[in-house]
Amino acid sequence: MNNALIVYLFVVHENEKVTKWRKLSIKAGMSDMKTAFNVNIVTLFPDMFPGPLGVSIMGRALEKGVWTLATTHIRDFALDKHNTVDDTPYGGGAGMLMRPDVVAAAVRSAKEKTPQAKVVYLSPAGRKFDQVKARELATCEGLILLCGHYEGVDQRAIDAVVDEELSIGDYVLTGGEMAAMVMVDAVVRNLPAVLGNDTTLHEESFDIEADDGKPLLEYPHYTRPAVWEGRDVPEVLTSG
Repeated sequence: MNNALIVYLFVVHENEKVTKWRKLSIKAGMSDMKTAFNVNIVTLFPDMFPGPLGVSIMGRALEKGVWTLATTHIRDFALDKHNTVDDTPYGGGAGMLMRPDVVAAAVRSAKEKTPQAKVVYLSPAGRKFDQVKARELATCEGLILLCGHYEGVDQRAIDAVVDEELSIGDYVLTGGEMAAMVMVDAVVRNLPAVLGNDTTLHEESFDIEADDGKPLLEYPHYTRPAVWEGRDVPEVLTSG
């Protein structure tokens, strides 16, 4: 069974309906999975997805089968009748930690479906995510994003199943899901055929480099009307 079919069965069982984005994912899953970029979000909150990833440019690329989106529900791998996924930390301290046995089982299940996919844990301790890393991840054979919650994930699970830790900034989020959406958008837009004009990728902020190789921000843009609220488009752009 492929990822998309598993997502379909899960949704029918839980909600007795299939939302539009999951139908799109199922449709994409019936095509040659080798040609699509497969993303699997390992999370406690699968209903958060696709969120903004299901509309606009990302949504159209999903519908066309350029990439596929699946979720792996961590709580499905709990070991007790209460579906417990966390426990108190050794050594004391505030908050709860996600259990290594539960988290690792969820990630390994996702890995079975896309064995060559890179596993990334969204963590404030990780390397800062940037445009260079986004382009690099777009060349991988799929992506599995582990979203933490509570006080994070037991370090043993990170050591056992995670390839790399990445952070989207020096601030704290409630969970890794929002960070995962940011990362997926930044990565997927670098795939061929996602943007209408591939030239766009090479004329953007952080893709333009100065003579010393440092990334630059894109220049200001203007469109019609030529005069708006007393502000003119620079003459150099209107003089031909």
